[in-house]
Amino acid sequence: MKRDVIIACDFASREATLAFLDKFTDVKPFVKIGMELYYAEGPEIVREIKRRGHKIFLDLKLHDIPNTVKKAMAVLRNLDVDVTNLHAAGTTAMMKAAIEGLTREDGTRPLLIAVTQLTSTDQEAMEKDLLIKEPIDEVVMHYAETAKNAGLDGVVCSPLEAGKVHDRCGKQFLTVTPGVRFADGDVGDQKRVMTPAAAREIGSDFIVVGRPITAAEDPVAAYKRCVREFVGE
Repeated sequence: MKRDVIIACDFASREATLAFLDKFTDVKPFVKIGMELYYAEGPEIVREIKRRGHKIFLDLKLHDIPNTVKKAMAVLRNLDVDVTNLHAAGTTAMMKAAIEGLTREDGTRPLLIAVTQLTSTDQEAMEKDLLIKEPIDEVVMHYAETAKNAGLDGVVCSPLEAGKVHDRCGKQFLTVTPGVRFADGDVGDQKRVMTPAAAREIGSDFIVVGRPITAAEDPVAAYKRCVREFVGE
């Protein structure tokens, strides 16, 4: 896949989601379906958005024992999403089991990426709440290397870490980066953030952008601005 902007469709209902996507009459943006929407509407919302021609990142961040994750991925593989994910903290055994479950009988599967550390987590929170004392950059790199060695396609990380992930894991190992805001926008609850242009320069492959687009007065214009700044089109 080439570099792209993924819109986080963090809506509570099918109606709100489709009303938002209806605004895009001349383009079919790549969209992220997260826990809120998936838990509210179930797999049918994934199928409906796919029928409309959108690429989909199904962001459920699975984290459980290997066998449970394998069985869950075996269900998700039939939704025809383009990307899905899990937590790298679930261990190598869990990630390998996930790939087994996600792979269809013909050998194809969606891209599988791992969450390293959430962009709402900073060094203080990691040390205090998770009892992880190493520098956050090094923790992210270790998780990224573990994911690559398990056979995954990339990681979710802060744009601040994307270039370092590529240095450590290679240019083909994908970096999907939330925590992107316009220079003149509100950072919200994100701690480790960057502008679309800066994310491009540092090496992000995909940026995930939510409220700066979904809450904009003109979401289509905000999306196109984001594409111009990140992709250069």
